Amino acid sequence: MSEKKKNINKQYECLDKGFVRLVDYMGDDSAIVQAARVSYGKGTKSVTMDRELIRYLLRHRHTSPFEMVEFKFHVKLPIFVARQWVRHRTANINEYSGRYSEMKNEFYVPEIFQLRHQSTLNKQARGEKELPKKESVAILKKMQKAQDVLFNDYEFYLAKDLARELSRINLPLSTYTEWYWKIDLHNLLHFLRLRMDWHAQYEIRVYAEKIAELIKPIVPLTYQAFQDYVVHSLSFSDQELSVLKLMLSNELPDEKILDKKGLKGLELKEFKMKLEKLRSK
Repeated sequence: MSEKKKNINKQYECLDKGFVRLVDYMGDDSAIVQAARVSYGKGTKSVTMDRELIRYLLRHRHTSPFEMVEFKFHVKLPIFVARQWVRHRTANINEYSGRYSEMKNEFYVPEIFQLRHQSTLNKQARGEKELPKKESVAILKKMQKAQDVLFNDYEFYLAKDLARELSRINLPLSTYTEWYWKIDLHNLLHFLRLRMDWHAQYEIRVYAEKIAELIKPIVPLTYQAFQDYVVHSLSFSDQELSVLKLMLSNELPDEKILDKKGLKGLELKEFKMKLEKLRSK
């Protein structure tokens, strides 16, 4: 069995009860090159090797050849993660239906170290500071108790022969669902860029990282270019570049200059993180 085929139906566990597995795929790096050479015309093959061509395409954002490769995944995930996931509207999805089938008694319960305070800078995310252990244990027990109560209610409604489509409506967002998800490589790389980033919620990040592991052996040249030009690259705003110019001319900016350049709060913190990343290279 080839290295690429080894990943077919290989299941990666995610969170406490979820998983992602690659069901099938169409195309690989060679399909991208083939599509690109059709549009570039004769003679390209003798000038540019596959690796250089793929890197050129990604570097210059010529994305249509990457749409020639497709992946189909089977994913089990909490509903609140699924609702973030479907924000990416460039895929085909077929999800488990609570209208036709009974929902399973499976709910996501966070690991204790994931119970953290609200971020002071990011209004939609948890911060770095963990809750005290005693509080965390109490919160987890309360979460599980609520899940048990709501699922017992769900079973009560079913026992009364209430329609499944109505019986399910009080189930929480932590309930697990499943779907088949098919997407082309161009849009998958966009998904990975956003969902592997540190800004993304931890739970969806877990799935994105596993998906990346699954596709890497199938499109290794593309994935390396993606790492080089997207994941490990940096972009700078006009204000940030003006500050960098000052630094390069040995004029170290103080806080007043940074503020004058429009860099403050979260934007300033992200800029400093970029500088730290540059220094660590």
